[in-house]
Amino acid sequence: MPRMIFVNLPVKDLAVSTAFYESLGFEKNPMFSNEDASSIVISDTIFVMLLREPFYQTFTPKTIVDATTSSEVMNALSADSREEVDSLVDTALANGGSQGTPTQELDFMYGRSFQDPDGHIWEVTWMNMDAVSEA
Repeated sequence: MPRMIFVNLPVKDLAVSTAFYESLGFEKNPMFSNEDASSIVISDTIFVMLLREPFYQTFTPKTIVDATTSSEVMNALSADSREEVDSLVDTALANGGSQGTPTQELDFMYGRSFQDPDGHIWEVTWMNMDAVSEA
């Protein structure tokens, strides 16, 4: 079985966050979703668990970071092309997301980022593997 990743994110408004991730073309898995959580399927091996903050707090004694003012993690997704990077980030910005870090453009890599409605940072990157191999 391939290794999978489940990114657990605390959210203030579950409905708003769920709608945001669905607007990016990701699907909600109702089998693992309820009034406290939405399971968002990014791929066969990548899932985002959106957890209402009070529910998230039941999993850790630590204080929940306010992702709009502090950063604990940056999530990164690969894209198949520069156009896919632009499409995903532009869609995020048009549906309640905000600008992340400045665009990164190198000879072999192109990346942009956005923040979801709760301030969680997502980087979307395309790499020209032929150029990487040559370097």
